Amino acid sequence: MREYETLTSLEAVNAFVDRYPLSFVYVSSTDCSVCHALFPKVQDLLMKYPEIHLGNVNAQEVQEVAGALSIFTVPVLLLFVEGKEYLREARIVHLDLLDEKIKRIYDLVVVS
Repeated sequence: MREYETLTSLEAVNAFVDRYPLSFVYVSSTDCSVCHALFPKVQDLLMKYPEIHLGNVNAQEVQEVAGALSIFTVPVLLLFVEGKEYLREARIVHLDLLDEKIKRIYDLVVVS
């Protein structure tokens, strides 16, 4: 299972997104059962995409991330390409659809 980099400030989130051409940020909250149930499933899914770097931020601990990334609920899954948001999924995430969307973007960016 791939490990997420824990991001503990808004500056860390921004640096993470800027550092990697493909970055995936999982925004969760401490007392969110959906967040905790979905987290390992997304982690397993992203095993197929080794070029995507994984980051995790707790919106309860880093409250300014909600305003900076326009987050109104958790979990929120964000895929950035070259620092620009290309994919956003929130709350109820269908993993098959998420996989298809990531694969499309991944194939365009990595393969081409």
